[in-house]
Amino acid sequence: MILLNKEDIKKVFTMKDAIEANKKCYKQFNEGKFQVPLRAVISGKDGNYLFMPAYSEADNVASLKVVNIMPNNAAKGLPGSIGQVLLIDGETGVVTGLLDGTHVTSVRTAAASGAAFDLFGIKDAKIGAVIGTGSQAMNQIEAMLTARPLEEVRVAARNFDKTKTFVEQANEVLGSYGAKIIACEDTNAAVDGADLVTLVTTANAPVCSAEYFKPGCTISAVGAYQYEMQELDPAVFDKCSKIYFDSVEAVLSESGDILKPLDAGTLSKDQFTGDIGDYLLGKLPGRESDDEIIVYENVGFGALDLVTAAEIYEKAEAAGLGTRWE
Repeated sequence: MILLNKEDIKKVFTMKDAIEANKKCYKQFNEGKFQVPLRAVISGKDGNYLFMPAYSEADNVASLKVVNIMPNNAAKGLPGSIGQVLLIDGETGVVTGLLDGTHVTSVRTAAASGAAFDLFGIKDAKIGAVIGTGSQAMNQIEAMLTARPLEEVRVAARNFDKTKTFVEQANEVLGSYGAKIIACEDTNAAVDGADLVTLVTTANAPVCSAEYFKPGCTISAVGAYQYEMQELDPAVFDKCSKIYFDSVEAVLSESGDILKPLDAGTLSKDQFTGDIGDYLLGKLPGRESDDEIIVYENVGFGALDLVTAAEIYEKAEAAGLGTRWE
């Protein structure tokens, strides 16, 4: 077994790699090539503990990700999301890899947004917006910039001082992409006129108003992975042309962004377009005009961790990276 930390992974696996891995996974998922039980969630005193198993019949490999969402970690100088991924050989049952699940989660989650922006974003997108400055925000910006050569990315969150500090760091880390990353005090001002929008918060109520989403924008809603969580203004469903999912089944099992308006009768399943995997398989239409507002609701599922971890493992083995543990 090899142990792969964040720095090992970054040496061999780029955001573009992650986006392409996600696309591959979405297609195979909708072809029925995975066994992916819905994730188990345990609610603890200080956070939530998530267990996400998956098995790939095509590659005969399994994985288990343990990820812990701890909202109070920021005050302790720790990421809000912490985890590990076990990669398991399907033939022998041997655990072949143990990967930094915090980084794997952040990269593959950001790559989900990146895949949606690559597939559905308008071609001449110039402005992006990210709402949230948590542990996944930096990779979300990178995914956005990987999908489209943006000129500007606006960032907003609850704490403006924290937002300014985050933006300073983001400009240093992502300066090679050539986009100007700016801090906004108001979330509505951040999304107003943006072509690509990512919502990545732990909010329990909408973080910006739907009236500020411009015609033609693509929205990736990432944060609402439980019923009580909600960051997307349900009024957007009256404005958007298409609603895609990473997995309709997974979203309908947990996401407050979708379940709450369904329960309130302000959203109907008839408005759903379907899974992004079915679009990639040619079964669903994509963007049909530059004026369409497109929503991508994604909560993640274990197959994404499996495919991402397996590709990282192969690249790391070829490069001789990682710490070997016999």
